[in-house]
Amino acid sequence: MGSLLQARQGGTGAVGQGAHPVGMAVVLLLLLGGSAGASAQLMEPLSYTNAPVGLNFFSVGYGHLWGDVLVDPSLPVKDVNARVDTAVLNYARVADFFGQSGTFSLVVPYAWLGASGEVAGQSRTVDRTGLTDISMRVSVNLAGAPALSLREFGAYRQDTIVGISVLMTAPTGHYDADRLINIGTNRWSFRPEVGVSKAIGRWTLEAAIGVTLFTDNDDFLGGNTRTQEPLYGLQAHVIYQFDVSRWASLDATAYAGGQTAVNGTVNDDRQNNTRWGASFSQAFSRNSSVKAYFSSGATARFGTNFTAVGIAWQYRWGGGL
Repeated sequence: MGSLLQARQGGTGAVGQGAHPVGMAVVLLLLLGGSAGASAQLMEPLSYTNAPVGLNFFSVGYGHLWGDVLVDPSLPVKDVNARVDTAVLNYARVADFFGQSGTFSLVVPYAWLGASGEVAGQSRTVDRTGLTDISMRVSVNLAGAPALSLREFGAYRQDTIVGISVLMTAPTGHYDADRLINIGTNRWSFRPEVGVSKAIGRWTLEAAIGVTLFTDNDDFLGGNTRTQEPLYGLQAHVIYQFDVSRWASLDATAYAGGQTAVNGTVNDDRQNNTRWGASFSQAFSRNSSVKAYFSSGATARFGTNFTAVGIAWQYRWGGGL
């Protein structure tokens, strides 16, 4: 049942002695730009779907990504690559929103990150570990997904679903204003989104468009203010349902914007990137399923151009299941 039936995928250490601090800070800020910044890059098939009211979902996931980081060419930093390992806990519940189904979900991620590159002609590395920003999502279907009990759901057949959602991240990740590089962002973010899902036999076509809005980090490196412009995102999915127990999808996303500034000085870091990927989900019982995914960068102007793989196990209960 899509994102309802799967996990959502998503310190310590010091800059190497003599490293250019601003250059390496850019690397980590790109990689740890917060759950909201990363959310524009996520590809979640079946985010707008229907499920019986009262169902609960708990999932545990692991993801690994690696690749290059494209930085401002004016910085003395080059040949930057990185790896990130993320463990994710997710809880979601289906509810009745004025006669249509909707969900509430909470995601708690923990990350291990390492980045390396050449800074001012010397090889340098950075490592970080810790809790990243927690995210919360509320999704409400406006049409095509009536709120149903498990017994009523047996007769339901999807046609066209239209829904809206809001993803919010809270500044809960580890943050120290005296350090240039942090795993937390010290700011809030909000991503409103509109999605459409159309079922055609065993196939489902889905698309969603949204924008991520950021509050200011007013304690960036001891009192400076870091701002970020809105980041616009579009994603599309083609899903095939083999049978009641498994499905697969091809996924794509594009995102643009997100230019940052520190104390009003604008950085040359506007993003204009695209990604593609695939997902596969297999249920093993009435209550449990496993999802695996892969994604890779297609084009990138600035930021991360990475490959990602991951797997998640999910358990569901309640709602008469």
